[in-house]
Amino acid sequence: MSSFYKFLSCIFVAVICVSTHANADGLSDLKAALVRLQGQTPVKALVEAKTWNRQGEGKDQEETQGLASVSIEESSRGLQVLYSKDMLLKLESEERQREKDKKAKTPTLSALSEVNSSALRPMISAASSLSRSLEKANFKSEKADSFNGKPARLLNFEMSIDKLNERERKYMKKFDGQIDVWIAADGTPLASRLTQTVSGRAYVVISFEMKNEEEWLYGTVGDRLVALKKESKNSGVGMGEKGEGKVVKTLQIQAL
Repeated sequence: MSSFYKFLSCIFVAVICVSTHANADGLSDLKAALVRLQGQTPVKALVEAKTWNRQGEGKDQEETQGLASVSIEESSRGLQVLYSKDMLLKLESEERQREKDKKAKTPTLSALSEVNSSALRPMISAASSLSRSLEKANFKSEKADSFNGKPARLLNFEMSIDKLNERERKYMKKFDGQIDVWIAADGTPLASRLTQTVSGRAYVVISFEMKNEEEWLYGTVGDRLVALKKESKNSGVGMGEKGEGKVVKTLQIQAL
């Protein structure tokens, strides 16, 4: 990852979390559901991650794709991530290819960071993840809507950078962030969408602009909220570089 994208990643880590400051029926129901669904029900699943990235332009453009899958299980013993023998063989083969040719296609290696324990925890502990994402946002509105053809309520939140420290804020000249959450009658999250646009200048001469979008599809396993699908898209321009990427992760629940 280039220094430009490392810099932007730090900024987004700082602002990605979004608490609420208003009262509404839907808001109260959502808060109660997020507490109720932080359960300890054991869960076992197969997770697949597909990645796509493109950087540069013209003859300097580079495009990579990734594909990896793991089995995960969380219980009283903790979180276990199991890499199949087939995947381990692919990793070894791709590592050898990369040693011989730096431009070799290595799809499994390219997707590996999306199936480690830190990347997968938000999917199997989705209530905690969504709660953190709502901790620095302001509730704006609620309206009747539908999701997958069924009645739902749509809650909108506006993200805020007020709680960022001065060093983080000084690079940003423009920031816009929104979170939409679709909930069922009892407040259970059905889906969410987060969008962010950041532009600014760092070190006087380095200007940048970045857009990020995340879409989550939720389900429940006992008293636990899980993310059945997460799709992330990002694009950025800065330091003479241009890039965009997409990650799609799906979670298939399995019997214990």
